[in-house]
Amino acid sequence: MTTQEAFLDYARKTFGDALASVTVEHGEVTFVVPRERWLATCQTLRDEPAFHFEQLIDLCGVDYLTYGERERREPRFAVVAHLLSLAHNRRLRVRAFLDDEQPAIASLTGVWNSVDWYEREAFDLFGFIFEGHKDLRRLLTDYGFVGHPFRKDFPISGRVEVRYDPDKRRVVYEPVSIEPRVLVPRVIREEGYGGRDS
Repeated sequence: MTTQEAFLDYARKTFGDALASVTVEHGEVTFVVPRERWLATCQTLRDEPAFHFEQLIDLCGVDYLTYGERERREPRFAVVAHLLSLAHNRRLRVRAFLDDEQPAIASLTGVWNSVDWYEREAFDLFGFIFEGHKDLRRLLTDYGFVGHPFRKDFPISGRVEVRYDPDKRRVVYEPVSIEPRVLVPRVIREEGYGGRDS
């Protein structure tokens, strides 16, 4: 398969209804697969010689709570894998939408070893559960951290602040003491610089 059209035709024949949608924007191909078919689809993308995506180069989470100006119709959360086929010089994005209340999906650690810490990062920052992951624990936040900071409903200033208390001789957690700021846009006037007319 040398052309993108042939690649897409073969993918549609191979996966059938396992592909919820296929989009091509600016030359980038995105497959959307149902959550239940995530693992099987990714295994096929790695093992099928016509695909041969031997490398997972990134996995991330997405929160569509607010997305542009339009009303959100799909579920709130998605997990996205970025794949690379060196043999065919092709990149592919694979996306699966997750349940809003219980965002869980099968782990890809048995398919690509490189996904291990990416899944841990998505677990930590978004709260996604990767079923079958052998070491799913926080990676970037503290063990006592409450919430998931990459979710769009998480407060920008956080909920607690951490500091060392010399009297207690330990680290203490306290409610955030940051005063919210009101940002006022700078006004640019037509009459010129310095307030004088030119």
